[in-house]
Amino acid sequence: MRLPLPFLYKMACYRFITENEVRYQKSAKNFLGTNKIINFAENTTTMGKYLDPRADLTFKKVFADHKDLMISFLNALLPLPDDGQVTSIEYLPFELIPTMPLKKDTIVDVRCEDQRRRQFIVEMQMIWTADFFKRVLFNSSKAYVKQLRSGEDYSDLQPVYSLNLINEAFLHDTDEWYHDYGLMEFKYPDHVIEDMHVIFIELPKFKPHSFTEKKMTALWLRFLTEIDEDTRIAPKELMENPETRKALDIVEESAYSDAQMAYYDHFWDMVSVERTLHSSVRREREKGKAEGIAEGFKQGMEKGMEKGMEKGMEKGMEKGLAQGMAQGALDNAMANAKVMKADGMPTALIAKYTGLSEEQVAGI
Repeated sequence: MRLPLPFLYKMACYRFITENEVRYQKSAKNFLGTNKIINFAENTTTMGKYLDPRADLTFKKVFADHKDLMISFLNALLPLPDDGQVTSIEYLPFELIPTMPLKKDTIVDVRCEDQRRRQFIVEMQMIWTADFFKRVLFNSSKAYVKQLRSGEDYSDLQPVYSLNLINEAFLHDTDEWYHDYGLMEFKYPDHVIEDMHVIFIELPKFKPHSFTEKKMTALWLRFLTEIDEDTRIAPKELMENPETRKALDIVEESAYSDAQMAYYDHFWDMVSVERTLHSSVRREREKGKAEGIAEGFKQGMEKGMEKGMEKGMEKGMEKGLAQGMAQGALDNAMANAKVMKADGMPTALIAKYTGLSEEQVAGI
């Protein structure tokens, strides 16, 4: 019996995966320094010519291993004056805070200082969280404080620039994608303390056709937003520029070993897991908020109705009592008027003493 070709093809693919999985696992273990088993049969992806430069591995390959590209990147994206451009850098240790489980994005990607001892912190953040502002401020402040060595004066402190590239939009009330935070006097915004700059770039909002001020700014942001695993042919402008062309060569898939590809896939798996966790937490919060509002509305209605009934009864009783008293007073006046009329008292005088009208007295 001849087996159908699709079945033979599937069996061949399965055999290829299972025969090579052990080799992949060993290389991944050596590269990652972990015993974590990665299921390649389930996590294999079809790659294009390039890898996504926003991934942890590729981002660091481009900017933490090549000083010339890091210098170009900083000059393009930071608010530096013409006479304050970065000309040389020295890399510093990556991490300022401990790594936490399921928090791949808590590692500072690149730290360096330039010829003036100014410090630069660069992070590629895949998922926006509410506490990211505080974490960035913590890292920036710690970098500022750690500059001083024993015996040095405060005047030796140099500015710290924190450059944060966010793969999600987080300010939904504006179309602006570049946000430069600093220290200033509220009444006099021109009075600025230049020692701390925190910059956030919302990558999804960036549109290259709407930004022409600095060529390299647009080219580097296009590199981060237009190059990924589906890219077969890089944009002409990126290929023609020597710096972005070098970066493109660095993120070519063919330049990476099996172990590095295992780490690359693992990174995206972790991002997917964390995004799912954040989405679940967000949904639960929204659900809890909605349920809280509904319960509050229900309780408010019940209390309102109860209070309204009490108020209504109180007002009804007051109104009834007033009406009853008025009717009683009228009946009493009519009775007195009847006696006075029987005694032959004039109508006008009866009306005066009883408070009735002469028409009411006449009708008795």
